[in-house]
Amino acid sequence: MAGVRAAVVAAATAALLAPLAACSSGGSSGAPGTEADSKVSPGADDRPVKVTVTPTGERVPAGEPVRVTAAGGRLTSVTVTDAEGHNLAGKAAADGRSWVSDRKAAPGARYTVTAATRTEGGTAESTRAAFTTAPADKVNKVDWRPGSASTVGIAQPVSLVFDNPVKNRAEVEKQLRITTSNNTEGSWGWLTDWSGRDRVDWRPKAYWKPGTKVTLNADLNGTDSGAAGGWFVRDYTTSFTIGARQIAEVDLDRHRLTLVRDGRTVRRIPVSGGTPGGDKRSWRGTAVLMAKEGTINMNSETVGLGDAYDKMVEHSMRLTWSGMYAHAAPWNTRYFGNSNQSSGCIGMSDANAAWFYGQVRPGDPFEITGKDTKGVVAPGNGFGAWNLSWSEWQQKSALR
Repeated sequence: MAGVRAAVVAAATAALLAPLAACSSGGSSGAPGTEADSKVSPGADDRPVKVTVTPTGERVPAGEPVRVTAAGGRLTSVTVTDAEGHNLAGKAAADGRSWVSDRKAAPGARYTVTAATRTEGGTAESTRAAFTTAPADKVNKVDWRPGSASTVGIAQPVSLVFDNPVKNRAEVEKQLRITTSNNTEGSWGWLTDWSGRDRVDWRPKAYWKPGTKVTLNADLNGTDSGAAGGWFVRDYTTSFTIGARQIAEVDLDRHRLTLVRDGRTVRRIPVSGGTPGGDKRSWRGTAVLMAKEGTINMNSETVGLGDAYDKMVEHSMRLTWSGMYAHAAPWNTRYFGNSNQSSGCIGMSDANAAWFYGQVRPGDPFEITGKDTKGVVAPGNGFGAWNLSWSEWQQKSALR
């Protein structure tokens, strides 16, 4: 993840203006009455440009852009650089009288502003100023998916989970930019993650087109999360590629999983889902393969099922945070293809699980149907956003 420290917040002081005022069209610094002064008498249109940078001072509040203005001339260039040598981009007004940075100042940073100007009479001048921002009293961090340079399935969202609460959701969302190789339509939506933390996901309107290249740029450095959330002090970025169009169709009524790739059936696998009539039922709707976890210990107490089981399970593929997996379940061999008798997961034989595990990748959707289930997978329980309509999902954006 590349973090770019960018920033803003500066201000002019008397020290900022003094060196600018000392400049002259001939570069002379002679005092009044000297030979240089008697030979060079600037006209009214060649007086020094008055430059103002705001805000000013040491340990100024972060979270505001740098603003530079010029009176009695115009700005020809403005450079704002942080202590690590990163430049802060910005835009000048058409008349050259003002400049505003695109980004906001990060906390605990030092910036140098260099302003090049030209007087009304055409004389080039330059001045510099430095300022610092107050350090953050609290820092907010981000956990994001998917990882950079990965290839994922057609249902994979971009998902950011925050360490601390995010009250300024609209302000944070403005800093998040998704770029795709084919202009895929999509939207951000704010959720409560299964962990209880604030989370924002970006999903396309429909499943991704295979081969799409996706980049997230989260320019959060210098953004305030709001009350109790703290400041972001770095940027985040990730890029990934969409793999083949692959869907696992799970019919719990027929006790069958069908792997469909590019519209063609690859294999049908007999399975056993969650036991009907209680807490051991499976979820239905669209679940997204979150991770291939291999051989793991599954303990029913961790998902509120008492002492129902405690065993090592192979070829485990996580579908929800609440504990629904697809995995090998050799102890249920007699039920595959004819009865749902698991503790909520989608079980299959060792051989089928090993083969299936090798075929799927994180981001592949599992479209699960069945009459006797616990309900539809919630948006924050894994990647359940696909169980909302497009209009419902759009309403979860803080910018709507």
